[in-house]
Amino acid sequence: MTDEESMVLGQPLCLGGICMLFSSILFLYYFLPVVMLLYFAVPKKLKNTILFLASMFFYFWGEPKYSLLMVVSILTGYVGGIVVGRMQELEKNVFAKIVMVVTVAVLLGFLAIFKYIDFGISTVNGLVGSAIPLVKLALPIGISFYTFQILSYVVDVYRKDVEVEKNIINFGAYVVMFPQLIAGPIVRFSTVQQEMRERTIAVDKIAKGIGRFVMGLSKKVLIADLLGEFVAAMDLAPKNSAFLLWMVALAYAMQIYFDFSGYSDMAIGLGLMLGFHFPENFDYPYISRSITEFWRRWHMTLGGWFRDYVYIPLGGNRVSMFRWIRNVFVVWFLSGLWHGASWNFVLWGVYFGIILALEKLFLKSLLERLPKVLQHLYAIILVVISFVIFRLESIKAAGTFLAGMFGFGLEKTTDTVGISLGMYQFRNYVFLIGVSVVIALGIPKWILGKITEKTWGVTLKNIVAPVVYLVLMLVVTAFLIQSSVHPFLYFRF
Repeated sequence: MTDEESMVLGQPLCLGGICMLFSSILFLYYFLPVVMLLYFAVPKKLKNTILFLASMFFYFWGEPKYSLLMVVSILTGYVGGIVVGRMQELEKNVFAKIVMVVTVAVLLGFLAIFKYIDFGISTVNGLVGSAIPLVKLALPIGISFYTFQILSYVVDVYRKDVEVEKNIINFGAYVVMFPQLIAGPIVRFSTVQQEMRERTIAVDKIAKGIGRFVMGLSKKVLIADLLGEFVAAMDLAPKNSAFLLWMVALAYAMQIYFDFSGYSDMAIGLGLMLGFHFPENFDYPYISRSITEFWRRWHMTLGGWFRDYVYIPLGGNRVSMFRWIRNVFVVWFLSGLWHGASWNFVLWGVYFGIILALEKLFLKSLLERLPKVLQHLYAIILVVISFVIFRLESIKAAGTFLAGMFGFGLEKTTDTVGISLGMYQFRNYVFLIGVSVVIALGIPKWILGKITEKTWGVTLKNIVAPVVYLVLMLVVTAFLIQSSVHPFLYFRF
């Protein structure tokens, strides 16, 4: 993949061919140690400055052409927040609302131009048969995440839920903070405002953060990346087996979970090392027994954002049935569109909107009468199907794949080599798929919880955990030295 192609897809660029992902030698053994040494060495009043400069360098390394857009977005949110706060102090609430709306419109305008303009043009061309040329702007890395963070700040200032941040370095460090800049979790200013001004950096927090980071890194490198290799290999095999198609769909569902939750774990771990407490983003979503429960456990910061800034302002569920259904579909249409400028993402969002509406109306009460294992199976099947729609950008390709999963339209081939290739790949990765399912279901966590109920179990954990982290770090490093770059899946959103 060329740098130009990477930009269009929203994947990270690499200066001089050297990438600085969390899961890269450059980040782990050069950038992070240097930043931490500087961060711990300087006095408290300079820590945010170091954090801001290091984060801007981190972003510039991966996205030099759009670093200016990042700075403009920061200034837009910063100035907008100050003016809104000042207007409220002067009791000019109408002007405060106007400034808030204009600031939000500008920030959403940046997002619309860089993420959705070609989608809009393509849609118009398809509907009316025109031939308007595409703009082909590159998608800035992480624009959806940092835009939502700035939006929440400006709206919260208008609502008087947070104090205006007048220190530009503090605000800039909040927006561009490298641990969670690229793929979340979406951290609201109200969550970290106090810690931006005063935070405690303790040895126990650093140790806990290192452990969380290593576990997230291991999820990414040792599970998600390897599952990605299986999914990519199976794309080349004939689509002649419903069983194998289900295995590919399941593997991708596991891949995206371990990839994204792994990133969130790393972000939370890095935050702890720096003295911040970021919100949790995943809570074992694959143990859910309904889609409603799944979305309480998956990408929780995004769900909370849409709830507080879209769903509730529209009236939430305290409205008529018709308006409530409208609210649900607006939220899920926007949620799908947030994930990507393509109709498959919109379909993915609407798919969940329909299921959630049905569960609220009657389906969930019926499910609760079933055995728990059937409730769980129901949720898993629907989620696995959803990620087929999510992964395959062509709706036709997704439809063909889903039909094949249920035994319809399977390829008839005499290519015995291709058939054997599919089973060969499956046999190579079946153990990994099984391990990923066991971990995703929280079984190791449950076992560890039982062990640590005993005093000796806690002691054993404290002795063994550092050894496990060290071994995992060595294994991950060995993989990174030998492997090519595997960007995080959510970088393109």
